[in-house]
Amino acid sequence: MYQAWSKQIWDQTRLAPYVPLKHIMRMNWLFLLVLPSGLAAQAAGVCNPAELVGPYAFQLTGSTDISGTPQPTASLGRIAFDGRGSLSGTASATFRGLLLGNPVTGSYEAKSNCSVVWKLQDDSGAFQNFSGTLSTDGTRVQFTQTDPGGAQRGIMQRTSDTCSAADLLKKYDFTVSGSTTSMQAGEVGHTVSAKGTLDIAENGSFQVETDCSVRFGWTLPARAGQVEEPPLMAMRGFLVNGGKEILAFQTDPGAMVAARFTSNGK
Repeated sequence: MYQAWSKQIWDQTRLAPYVPLKHIMRMNWLFLLVLPSGLAAQAAGVCNPAELVGPYAFQLTGSTDISGTPQPTASLGRIAFDGRGSLSGTASATFRGLLLGNPVTGSYEAKSNCSVVWKLQDDSGAFQNFSGTLSTDGTRVQFTQTDPGGAQRGIMQRTSDTCSAADLLKKYDFTVSGSTTSMQAGEVGHTVSAKGTLDIAENGSFQVETDCSVRFGWTLPARAGQVEEPPLMAMRGFLVNGGKEILAFQTDPGAMVAARFTSNGK
């Protein structure tokens, strides 16, 4: 590209010697000044709304004060976009230590500027509203819940129509965070935060369902100085990105804990 600009200047001075060089240089500097805005326009998000079709798994975390006092929450689900503005699937949420799950239906609108809005209705008739940005390849949506007081950290990724245990990779790096609340006398709530690597071969509890959901038991590595052995965590998630990632959350009573697992593809 820079060679093209240099050639343009040379051609102008060679073919039009009667034009003062300072005017030619000024013209080309103006061209250079204008160009970045054009490149920025090309780099702006441009999407094909038709790319948002088929099954996607989502994870939503944060806190919500929809029911009053702010409370931590984590949600997980799988919804399928039909390419004509309608969707259906399932959604589960952990709130105040309780695990709630429902089939959902809804509608959506995807635009060429990569913005996406959708609403979910559960079998009680209640609606939840969401807004996000679709990646230009149509595989990922960063989103928030737009209802007042809704959770704000959402990720939705394309998943396969069907999965099997063969889609699991050997190792995943993980990040896990959240909190637990006491559900019975004697229990003490605590925060959960950890990073590390999970070797699938050392954890034989993984069960992969045809809808790409995954269930497994998992024990976090003990922290430095920790005396008691970390408890076993019951986890549920979805394989996304061709099995290279898992979006998950803990399903034990009292837990509002989310986890993400990523692999380099090996």
